[in-house]
Amino acid sequence: MHHSIRNKLALVPLALVLITPAASGGEAGALSPAVRDANAQLLSQFFAQGAGASPAVLEYRRKLAEYQAARAAFDAEAGAYWSQISEKRKGRNAKRRSGQQVTLDDYVLEHPPLYNGPKKPVNPEPEETPDRPAKKPIPVVADFLRAAQELYQFTPQRPASEIEFKRAYARYALASGLTREQAVRVYSFETGGTGNHDVQAGIEHGGKRAISTAMGYNQLLTTNSVELLAEQGHELIRALSEKVTRTSGPARHALEHKLVVLKKMVAHAKSVPDTWSEHEKIGNTAQGWAMHAMVLDIDVGPMLQTHKLLTSVLFARAKGYSRPLTAAELEMMNLTGDGTGLDMVTMPQAMREQVPTSNFFQRGGYERNPVAIRHNTVAKLLAVTDDRMDSNSSKPGAREMAAAF
Repeated sequence: MHHSIRNKLALVPLALVLITPAASGGEAGALSPAVRDANAQLLSQFFAQGAGASPAVLEYRRKLAEYQAARAAFDAEAGAYWSQISEKRKGRNAKRRSGQQVTLDDYVLEHPPLYNGPKKPVNPEPEETPDRPAKKPIPVVADFLRAAQELYQFTPQRPASEIEFKRAYARYALASGLTREQAVRVYSFETGGTGNHDVQAGIEHGGKRAISTAMGYNQLLTTNSVELLAEQGHELIRALSEKVTRTSGPARHALEHKLVVLKKMVAHAKSVPDTWSEHEKIGNTAQGWAMHAMVLDIDVGPMLQTHKLLTSVLFARAKGYSRPLTAAELEMMNLTGDGTGLDMVTMPQAMREQVPTSNFFQRGGYERNPVAIRHNTVAKLLAVTDDRMDSNSSKPGAREMAAAF
């Protein structure tokens, strides 16, 4: 009995070394409360679980304790960093509301901590895993078309050829104020320079599984379609009504039916508060899928594609930014949202080279974004976006799009 106790006690210094990060200056008090609490809990677990375990399990528990301690230390550091990011963002927004100039001091200039400690070990013993509800499959074009037919008795009019859709997009985009460069280069970035009007994220370049509902030249999500119908519906209805008046015969009857459906969709989209979260709720239903089917229509689809970008152009103009947006700047607004994107766009070049991209992300989004991590300043992120646009603009779809303009 004495021998067994002595062997277990001999493990204690090793455990303490493994689960206690070195304190600066040799003081235990230098550890944060969160890390100290985690260490105490791990040590307790070590004593409670050690008896009767196999060598493989003991090794697993040792590695797990090491991993948990490292993660606790990292999470304490990262939590403080991302809290500072949030506070700086609130300060910038307050300054802009009051008309004050935003300066370099209004950003966090250090890059975020990235976890580089030990990986979580694999448990050699079978573990009970809680039952998780099966993930709902991501809807695809067939689902959008079926929903449109079932809910609105409507089937989008597809183009006879891809160039027909591109020409319709080019006509409407130019008439609305987008430039050829903006449209072609954003298309090149969003679709890789080869996407058709019905290209969906994940089902491209050999992919066989949709990774989101993002579809079309500018990759609209179902929520984007609902939001555009709610906010730009009056303009879509006006433009389609004008086309009806210029058309006769059977083609006019088809357009009249399409106009009736469009008005119903706009009314449904406007029936909830004009917020992203409310539009997202509709977008996740069959009704939202039916609205998303309009992206495929030869008449309405080009208008939705245009307004996806045009709203950002008009937002920047309304905020006093009069210089034409480059395609890369427009893409930043397209990807991150108008407010966040404009924060980057209005920044002088000298600041762009110093401000980390982390200032424009939530923690989870940043840590899952290798591009933002690798190209970790605003200047670098815009530069790599431009480079991607340059390389993709020479591909067949992009060349065909450019010719349509």
